[in-house]
Order: sequence, then C-alpha cells, then structure tokens
Amino acid sequence: MSVLKRFLIDESGTTAIEYGLIAAGIALAIIATVNNLGTVLLNNKFASVSASLK
Repeated sequence: MSVLKRFLIDESGTTAIEYGLIAAGIALAIIATVNNLGTVLLNNKFASVSASLK
C-alpha cells in the first residue's frame, strides 16, 4: 500500500513530460519557421535565375 501511495504522490515524471512537451512545441515552431522561410528564399532565388536567363 505504501508503494502505491509514493507512486501517486511522486511528481517527477510529470515535470519531465512537461519539459518534453515544451521542447516539442519549440521544435515545431522552429521547423515551421525554417520551412516557410526556406520556401520564400528558394522562390526568390529561382525568380532571380529566371530573370537572369531572359
């Protein structure tokens, strides 16, 4: 019974999960920003090359 009580009181796993969720959210924000920025830069580069070839 005391093992079950200690398990229910222990919150160290909860903190690790919260930090994991925060890290995942930050990673998703970085990936979305880089993906969007990369697309814009790539489109600009292709437009520049296309204009140079004309």
